[in-house]
Formats: sequence, structure tokens, C-alpha cells
Amino acid sequence: MHSDQSDRAPWWLRLLAFGGIGFLFLPIAVIVLYAFNAESSGYSFPPQGFTLGWFAAAFARDDVLAAIGLSLRLAALATVLALLLGTLAAAALYRRDFLGKDAITMMLILPIALPGIITGIALLSAFRLADITPGFWTIAIGHATFCVVVVYNNVIARFRRISTSLLEASQDLGADMWQSFRYVILPQIATALLAGGMLAFALSFDEIIVTTFTAGNEVTLPIWMLNQLTRPRDVPITNVVALCVMLMTALPILAAYTLTRGTEDIAGSGK
Repeated sequence: MHSDQSDRAPWWLRLLAFGGIGFLFLPIAVIVLYAFNAESSGYSFPPQGFTLGWFAAAFARDDVLAAIGLSLRLAALATVLALLLGTLAAAALYRRDFLGKDAITMMLILPIALPGIITGIALLSAFRLADITPGFWTIAIGHATFCVVVVYNNVIARFRRISTSLLEASQDLGADMWQSFRYVILPQIATALLAGGMLAFALSFDEIIVTTFTAGNEVTLPIWMLNQLTRPRDVPITNVVALCVMLMTALPILAAYTLTRGTEDIAGSGK
């Protein structure tokens, strides 16, 4: 009994922890609350009734729908690029040691480790040197540079837990490399790919800093929300859109956590 009590954190430390969590989530709770506020003046306290009218008003606006559609297309394309490049990089690096391997790994991780403004300026400079006009494709490439990391980390961790004897047994039984990948490797890494893809989608969908430098005249949903800061009359609409953004980024992250939880043990990895 005494040991159980001694393992618990002191009350003041628990209070600080809950206070920190409350400090982080209170602004989110305010946005959620006022997205349903019947009052049109913004953040009048207390909220003046409950309404779903702002949701209808938000999704009736062409600028909101255009921004959502653009962000969805960009996130989907960036996710596909990240899945392809991240999986290939993980497959190339997880078993072999060679000169420059650490440098390649560092370059893969660097875009998400650096401040977004540094990545954005570097990408803009590269596009200008190549005489590429910023637009849809430059945003997708910019997003893919940091989305690759989450796919790579998920897939290479799964690769390292797969026994090489599985692949050797497949080839001994006459399977070529494509068949071995399709029937042996792909089922083992499927949940890692799905989780990495969901995380990449969430990262791309609400990215603002890198997008600002690579967007040109394109208006993604985060840029639309940034522009709304100068329009106080549209606060209820902005709250609704912010709530949708939070849901569309939080749900893939929760799904990725659920998919990867309890999948540490790979069939055959201990044989």
C-alpha cells in the first residue's frame, strides 16, 4: 500500500499538469462553444443560445468551399507523394549500411525538424532559381518534403521488426521480388503505411507557414483563416471553419494511433 502511494505524483504536480492541459485546450473549447453561438457579434459572453445556422452559412460560401477543396486535393497529393518516397527510402535504408546513409537520413528528417519559415524560404528560393511560378504543385511539393518524414519513420520501424527469414523463405519457394513484396512485405507494413498516410494528410491539411511561401495566388483553408483575422464580422463563420479543420486533422491522428496500437509484434519477427 505504501509503495503504491509513493509512486503517485504529488498533488501540486498533478495540479500543474492538469492546469497545463487546461491552458492548451481552453482556446479550442472556446472555438467549439462559439461555433454554435446564436449571437452574430462574435465572442459575447455568455453565449446567446444554440444554433447550427453558422454551419449552413459557412458551407454556402463559395470561398470556403473552394479553400476546403484545394486543401483536400493538396493533402491527398502530398500524402501519395509521401507514401511513395517514404516507403522507398525506408526500404533502401533499413538493412544496408553504406557511406552517406546518415547524411541521407538527416536530409529526410531535416524539413520537419527545421522551423517552418526556414523550410518555406528555402523552397521559395529553389523555385525562383528554377523559374517555377508558385502555385498548386509548389505547395504539394513543399508539403511532401515534411510529410515524407512521418511515413518514413512509421515504415522503417516496421521494416526493422520484420524477420528477413520471411523474405528469404518466399524467394526459396519461387516468388519473385514483386510477389514477395505483395504477399509478404505489404501485409506486414500495411497498418504502418495507413497510419503514416493519415498523419501526413493531417499535417498537410492545416499547414500554414510553408504554404504561405509556396502558395502564390492559391488560397488554402489555413490561408483563408489567416485572412479572416482582419474581418471581425465573419467571426462566427471562422469559428465553424476552425472547428472543421480541428476535426479533419484530429481524426486522422486518432485513427493512426488506433491502427498502430498493439501492432508492435509482427508475425514471424521472432523466428
